[in-house]
Amino acid sequence: MSEKTLLVTGGAGFIGSNFINFIHKRYPNYKILLLDALTYAGNLDNIPPSLKSNGHFQFHHGNITHPDIVNKLVSESDIVVHFAAESHVTRSIYDNAIFFETDVIGTQVVANAIVNNPVELFVHISSSEVYGTALTDPMDEEHPLNPMSPYAAAKAGADRLIYSYVKTYELPAVIIRPFNNYGPCQHLEKAIPNFIVSALENQPLTIHGNGKSSRDWMFVEDTCEALNRVLHAERDRVIGQTINLGTGTDTSVVEIAKRILWLMNKPESLIQFIDDRPGQVTRHISSVNKSREYLDWKTKVGLDEGLKRTIEFYQNNRKWWERIMWMKELWAPKG
Repeated sequence: MSEKTLLVTGGAGFIGSNFINFIHKRYPNYKILLLDALTYAGNLDNIPPSLKSNGHFQFHHGNITHPDIVNKLVSESDIVVHFAAESHVTRSIYDNAIFFETDVIGTQVVANAIVNNPVELFVHISSSEVYGTALTDPMDEEHPLNPMSPYAAAKAGADRLIYSYVKTYELPAVIIRPFNNYGPCQHLEKAIPNFIVSALENQPLTIHGNGKSSRDWMFVEDTCEALNRVLHAERDRVIGQTINLGTGTDTSVVEIAKRILWLMNKPESLIQFIDDRPGQVTRHISSVNKSREYLDWKTKVGLDEGLKRTIEFYQNNRKWWERIMWMKELWAPKG
């Protein structure tokens, strides 16, 4: 692929910033346009100074619900990768309006901009949360959509909106459904960084219910490589497809907490069980067949290695997370 201009919405967040850094290292001549509203989960510190200061990167502060800025940036782009979304299950239960505004209306604004300003490829980042609790083992892309929280419902709405635009307007889109990502620069509202920081501070690792709910945990670098494969796949191969990204194995939340404590030489007595929360998914485990067939991709980073690398980030970047420590218990942690 020759030099391209990528518009990345929500690229100051966790997966988006890791993706931008990954692509910049692989393709330093690609131009990256970052559009982000810099809500609580967005942080420009996630983008290295070396990238910010070169001529291949532009940051635009704005909301995806605003057509003017979205249309302008889409018209300058070859590929759009759409991460921007509100993404916290528990907060969506108590404050759900913003989830539908951002995740559904915002996605519609981006999709309309692409209909009016055609691009080569639109990569829509959905979520495994749209499936609800696993009805099959593993969960493939044909699994019913049974969202169990307002957040999951908003993501399912955006997911189906993009599907309808593919059918109605021939939108050149691929829908990607990542399972539970973790790694550097993840907000403390999420389970793994919450556990790690709690352990660093010798505070309780709080777990909802009995902790037996399980997830397909995937290190964010593997996700970035999969998205790289999407960007560079033959267009006809991926446009119109929905593809899961996962490891094909699941691990319980309590086992994740125990592994983190073991890797950090901390006692299991730090684990504290609290009341379960509404909207809780019992089990998630991804089928890997389609991602292997269409992207020739599978995960490389094992769980222990990924946890070690994630722990090292939070150990070595205390200033990064201390500023948001007050938000750590603002909402109960989600995987």
